[in-house]
Amino acid sequence: MEINSINAALFAKMFLAGAANLEAKKEWINELNVFPVPDGDTGTNMSMTIMSAAKEVSALENPDMKSLAKAISSGSLRGARGNSGVILSQLFRGFTKVIANYDVITVEVMAKALEKAVETAYKAVMKPKEGTILTVAKGAAQKGLELADTTTDLLEFSEAVIKEADHVLSKTPDMLPVLKQAGVVDSGGQGLVEVLKGALAALQGKEINFNLEAAPTASPAVTADSYIDAQANQEIKFAYCTQFLIMLDKPFSSKKEQEFKAYLEEIGDSIVVVADDEIVKVHVHTNDPGLAMQKGLSYGGLTTIIIENMKLERDEKISAMKEKEMQGSASASVDNTPVEPEKDMGFVAVSIGDGLNEILRGLGVDYIIEGGQTMNPSTDDVLQAIEKVNAKNIFILPNNKNIVLAANQAASLCEDKNIIVIPTKTIPQGITALINYIPDQTPEENEARMTEEISLVKTGQVTYAVRDTEIDGKEIHQDDYMGIGDKTILSVGTDKKAVTMEMIDAMIDEESALVSIYYGEDATEEEAMEFSDMIADKYPDVEVEVNAGGQPIYYYVVSVE
Repeated sequence: MEINSINAALFAKMFLAGAANLEAKKEWINELNVFPVPDGDTGTNMSMTIMSAAKEVSALENPDMKSLAKAISSGSLRGARGNSGVILSQLFRGFTKVIANYDVITVEVMAKALEKAVETAYKAVMKPKEGTILTVAKGAAQKGLELADTTTDLLEFSEAVIKEADHVLSKTPDMLPVLKQAGVVDSGGQGLVEVLKGALAALQGKEINFNLEAAPTASPAVTADSYIDAQANQEIKFAYCTQFLIMLDKPFSSKKEQEFKAYLEEIGDSIVVVADDEIVKVHVHTNDPGLAMQKGLSYGGLTTIIIENMKLERDEKISAMKEKEMQGSASASVDNTPVEPEKDMGFVAVSIGDGLNEILRGLGVDYIIEGGQTMNPSTDDVLQAIEKVNAKNIFILPNNKNIVLAANQAASLCEDKNIIVIPTKTIPQGITALINYIPDQTPEENEARMTEEISLVKTGQVTYAVRDTEIDGKEIHQDDYMGIGDKTILSVGTDKKAVTMEMIDAMIDEESALVSIYYGEDATEEEAMEFSDMIADKYPDVEVEVNAGGQPIYYYVVSVE
């Protein structure tokens, strides 16, 4: 059997089959996480991301390729959870940008879409790391480009692409030593392969049992209107189409051209910079044309300036949708008290545990998103939290390295408020950021100070192992206690007290002045005070604080500053 084209109906089936396969394999993928902690969640995050898109696809009655592309892109974008989920959503975003322009998908279109998917995902990650889902996607796309010149059969094409993806996946332990030590392949890459294999099964005509009722429901329900909102935001992320010519004062070197492009990428997209000896032609979509032109002025005078507002006609409609969504949404964490006047600054933080939540509220957090290690909030969860805070400028504290990308993605979708993501990777970092906030200073000044201060915070967390493995030369057995630092496992053993103290010893140095201990729901104040006494005896110049955190899974969260 040979298949030379895929229409929208067939591609919808393929996408849903890919989602179903990932959902079925999510627990297995969770087990592939390098650290043997009880909250390994790559499979769950990727599954909830794709299921958000699957719901949108299932709601389409007679989709064409353009509407299908929008449903996949916007659904995954707002449902993205964790780093793996955000990267998956960016792969979909790039892929659908290409297929939206065609009535059917051919081998040539498929190859272009795979290439665009990889390009988009790599741009979304500040420091791409090889040996991950990105590498697997890149290997598949490169194979697709090779095959586009030799076959028109999509079955042959897809089988070969997936075979290559599987091959690259098998090589990920050679690229990341931590994977080899743990004896696993990259979990995000495995998740992507499962999506591709499910889609291939549908292309081959196999029956796939897909039941949306089994989809995770941890996220609040999202209305169809809010997804139209997301589609509008995504299609026109940057409001102003800005074009101008720079009349050069001096030669425009390749280095200057790259620096200029890099700057434009920070403030917009759809960038075109064409230079000759005397003139540079510039095109960029941005929300602040002035920034682009100000940078251009550093190279010479400007002429032929054209600025077009691409969102003007949609603003009223989008605002109405947002208002409708706010009025229709309900949350257990929101009361019915009258809405207070808009204030200048607001704060949203991710946290879990009654004690930690109370500490954050006491430091000025307006809205807490329940989640963290055990459940990564989605992009849409962050967007809904932003809507609940009536402030012009809102600081987001992800408090987990696996939530930073989702927070950044939410910030890029928000048009009516200034969103500042402080890249806090732990709750102690979030607490430090809040302590260093100065009300009388500008958002930019506070962002700089808070970001600098969180870099001085060391965090350790004590939990237990869910399987046998070896990491950084440490042999770990199931049910062992582990002290996990910012970058690696600091201590392992069967004695919780000894493991905790060894972790703390590894974190304290000559410059340490304060140790804060947050004890979890499975620890007691008495146990925590024992550590306080031990630290005071061993390090008399270090101050110690003990707080009830109430966090699950982690017996202790400890910060050293």
